[in-house]
Amino acid sequence: MASTAEFHNGMVLDFEGALWTIAYFQRVNPGKGAAFVRTKLKNVRTGAVVERTFRSGEKVTDVKLNSRPVTYSYTDGHLYYFMDDNTFDLIPISGDLLGPDQLKYLKENLPCEGVVHEDEIILIELPQFVELAVTQTDPGVKGDTASGASKPAVLETGAVVQVPLFVEEGDVLKIDRTEDKYLSRVTA
Repeated sequence: MASTAEFHNGMVLDFEGALWTIAYFQRVNPGKGAAFVRTKLKNVRTGAVVERTFRSGEKVTDVKLNSRPVTYSYTDGHLYYFMDDNTFDLIPISGDLLGPDQLKYLKENLPCEGVVHEDEIILIELPQFVELAVTQTDPGVKGDTASGASKPAVLETGAVVQVPLFVEEGDVLKIDRTEDKYLSRVTA
């Protein structure tokens, strides 16, 4: 159990039957009345955000989440299967839990992190930087390189990112998936 005095951003709470991460908190001491803590909580599984106010000194159950290495294996169209690198078990995860922002960068044999609660992987986090091949892009026009222009490129997973004009089909790119941003070409 933890007191509201111990709240910090990123702390995970078991609250109302779900796991919540403290995204924001503010301690308030009004001139009249008891102090309280105003928070924004994000559901670990669904990503839903709620605002909640706690009385100062109120006790809540804090949770320690660990991470474990997992590797993406395959999908059957509905579920995405990850292999636990420690136990070699296959863990089915729904596409809704992964979210569209992660799914567009998911490729076979991609090493990821599994978030563990009570020996069960409840969430998968892809690495921030991924290396993917370009499957389709328009050729760069000679003479346009001085302007710093960019063009769209379709990656092997179907994601589309803006890339410099010199990038060609078949190039392997390093992408920051959290910002959908091209970083560099990967040399072989």
